[in-house]
Amino acid sequence: MILALIPARFASKRLPGKPLIKIDNLPLIIHIYKRALMSKKIDKVIVCADDNRIKNIVENHGGICELTKKSHKNGTERIAEVSLKYKKKAKLIIDIQCDEIFLNPKHVDKLISFHLKNKEFDIIVPNCRISKNDAKNINTVKIIAGSHKKIIYMTRSMAPSFFRSKKKLDYRKHLDFISFRPTSLHKYVKLKKSINENNEGVELNRAIDNNFKLGTYEVKTNAFSINTNKDLAKAKNMIRKCKIRKKY
Repeated sequence: MILALIPARFASKRLPGKPLIKIDNLPLIIHIYKRALMSKKIDKVIVCADDNRIKNIVENHGGICELTKKSHKNGTERIAEVSLKYKKKAKLIIDIQCDEIFLNPKHVDKLISFHLKNKEFDIIVPNCRISKNDAKNINTVKIIAGSHKKIIYMTRSMAPSFFRSKKKLDYRKHLDFISFRPTSLHKYVKLKKSINENNEGVELNRAIDNNFKLGTYEVKTNAFSINTNKDLAKAKNMIRKCKIRKKY
């Protein structure tokens, strides 16, 4: 089984109630849920929520939602709670962030295929190229990868520096759909928050700091996550032209 889990927290610090904000007459969480269902390789999709208001909306739209503890520090811990019920069945756990409104189901299918083929990795985080200006944005997590598509570090700073390089600047953004091996996900949540996780506010740095193998590959996309009111306004404008939106 390939299991997709969508963590959804009502008490978002930057946009309170974010999962239920309506965009093109649908709550944000429903956009994500319906797009996840369009994947050809996912067998089951579950929203992992911290609030009954989210659960009610998802179920009213015919979806599956499970309530989780409010004490979870991040989305990875939230999905891990639900994933324990499927640890004997799931080959991969696909973590789809609830603010990834322009999620492309084909990109999710590629992620699954990539991880099934590259089994040496514990976690796979796709990336896309971004401009120098976008790289300055502290809300955008940048990926620094070494050889063999292995992730070395994740940062909110503008990185890498290209101090000696004469090559064209190449910044990479962390995309918000991630594949976990179930055993790696369950190992991750038993670990304490790490130094670089705290410093950067990037939860997967906990995995890197504890020697997990994180892989990455490039996806060509101009998709973005909704983190601020500016992102929200941009999404409301762009969704009208989205071809995938017309399919649900």
